[in-house]
Amino acid sequence: MKKDVRILLVGEPRVGKTSLIMSLVSEEFPEEVPPRAEEITIPADVTPERVPTHIVDYSGKDYTVYKIGLSIPLFLKLLTFSFGVVFRLPLILVGNKSDLVEYSSMETILPIMNQYTEIETCVECSAKNLKNISELFYYAQKAVLHPTGPLYCPEEKEMKPACIKALTRIFRISDQDNDGTLNDAELNFFQRICFNTPLAPQALEDVKNVVRKNLSDGVADNGLTLKGFLFLHTLFIQRGRHETTWTVLRRFGYDDDLELTPEYLFPLLKIPPDCTTELNHHAYLFLQSIFDKHDLDRDCALSPDELKDLFKVFPYMPWGPDVNNTVCTNERGWITYQGFLSQWTLTTYLDVQRCLEYLGYLGYSILAEQESQASAITVTRDKKIDLQKKQTQRNVFRCNVIGMKGCGKSGVLQALLGRNLIRQRQIRAEHKSYYAINTVYVYGQEKYLLLHDVSDSEFLTDAETICDAVCLVYDVSNPKSFEYCARIFKQHFMDSRIPCLVVAAKSDLHEVRQEYSISPAEFCRKHKMPPPQAFTCNTVDVPSKDIFVKLTTMAMYPHARLRCMCACNRCTFCICQNFLNSDLLQSVKNKLFTAVLNRLRPYIDELGAMLLADEESSIMQQVHAVNFVEDSIFMESSLGPRLLEDRHVTQADLKSSTFWLRASFGATVFAVLGFAMYKALLKQR
Repeated sequence: MKKDVRILLVGEPRVGKTSLIMSLVSEEFPEEVPPRAEEITIPADVTPERVPTHIVDYSGKDYTVYKIGLSIPLFLKLLTFSFGVVFRLPLILVGNKSDLVEYSSMETILPIMNQYTEIETCVECSAKNLKNISELFYYAQKAVLHPTGPLYCPEEKEMKPACIKALTRIFRISDQDNDGTLNDAELNFFQRICFNTPLAPQALEDVKNVVRKNLSDGVADNGLTLKGFLFLHTLFIQRGRHETTWTVLRRFGYDDDLELTPEYLFPLLKIPPDCTTELNHHAYLFLQSIFDKHDLDRDCALSPDELKDLFKVFPYMPWGPDVNNTVCTNERGWITYQGFLSQWTLTTYLDVQRCLEYLGYLGYSILAEQESQASAITVTRDKKIDLQKKQTQRNVFRCNVIGMKGCGKSGVLQALLGRNLIRQRQIRAEHKSYYAINTVYVYGQEKYLLLHDVSDSEFLTDAETICDAVCLVYDVSNPKSFEYCARIFKQHFMDSRIPCLVVAAKSDLHEVRQEYSISPAEFCRKHKMPPPQAFTCNTVDVPSKDIFVKLTTMAMYPHARLRCMCACNRCTFCICQNFLNSDLLQSVKNKLFTAVLNRLRPYIDELGAMLLADEESSIMQQVHAVNFVEDSIFMESSLGPRLLEDRHVTQADLKSSTFWLRASFGATVFAVLGFAMYKALLKQR
């Protein structure tokens, strides 16, 4: 919507232009009228549309004056000529001085209004009697803010194609169950987000009854169809309530030309350097609802027709055939639910502005009731902070796959999607994708691994070296393959903190000696990298995903420098790692430390008191202590059996408490030493 409105009063001299302005301002007819009124501004808080309005008096001295009677059609043609060939500003015909005649001129004006579509309305008024003065400027303001021209064609008495297209998109977005009708719940939601108030049940039935009387297929299964929805807005426009249609259009992001505004499609989103963008939980829930809405056969995959139906709210088809080779598909080549979310994750990571645009087409801010699509994006913190804190909160990790042409990089990418060599041979060359993304589980956590096939050039660009991990691929059957990987590593990654993994591709073929000074295994050992990982996609079943788990683990923990990045969740390493990270162990450890400290606290206090005892006359105290011991021995020999038995019981209790003290202390020492030994072994691995 426009931020302000400028109304220009144009007409022949002495028709009352200045009088209209003076009567509006002073609310009385002026006795003396100046030749021209100064521009006035009506504040926003006193206008019905809450928009500041500027009124300009166009004096007769500013243009050629025709003394003879100038007909209205000729006058409109002169205006069109003055403002340009295409006259798009709305016009309002004003018949002033209606107090001087006793009849209405509307019958004469109606044919002219039908001939010139620029005319929004016609008003008869009187500056002297203050008749329709405020209404005149209200209609002028309304004609600017809610013009009829872009919506409706009066000659054909129907909405224009651009308006029909926009309202059809709005209907498809509002039809949340994709059944072709708007039920009561969907109509109430639509009413609430557009007009901030729901409809009463009786009002809903009245709307449906109006549609039923005028359109046979406007209501189906007690829901409003697309034809009924369009008919309602046509009725609003014909009855002069086009502000209702404009309110709906602007709520869904349209401007006066019925185009989605840049502010709606591309909301402001600040992304600091070295930060990445991801979808948050609310965005994934929204995309899940979109997938379920269009997965009509409930097979957890979108057929070409279902995908086409999903993108009907887009002005163009956003996904090409290469998407099917970027994400997971089923046996028929249809994008699965996991593949659908993966493609959105990929778009968010690589081009967040395009993701915001796509979410705008789907109506995220409307359906999720958020301020903009920017609320669906999470901007991760700087990677340097992750390295300092030795932990990351990111869920998407990028790995650049580097190697000579023909070494098997494409096979690595497609293996991430679960495709063996037989399925990879079915991919057309023109549909090849240089990206692949899928979920990988590391220590029970679901993460996205994004693989990027980097071109086999002699030198990598700065953009091609920005990643979380590097996969250096060489062909075991090509003796010149490893030399390229070694050279790229030394040029770009040897002194960086990016973890690298060497993959020996095509391991099912006969391995030959690489034409390099040292073997790949020795090279990895020399540069403190994990040993080369054998890999092949020439399998009967799905290729192994071990290297992808290792790459994701390296990307998640680049500071660890682990020599064994196993994350199979089956071996002893993974079981111990999961156990150490479990909440149960943390709770038991805290309770054990608390119990031990509570048991040791009295003895620690007693020991502290003994150490702080006064050292004066220590020799005399020792002598007295010896005498006391001798007396106690003599007295003990003279005690009765009963008293001796009580004395022995007290000593037994003391021995028991000492035993438990020693046991607790020993268990604590044993646990600490065991944990330290495990960490040392883990560091060596």
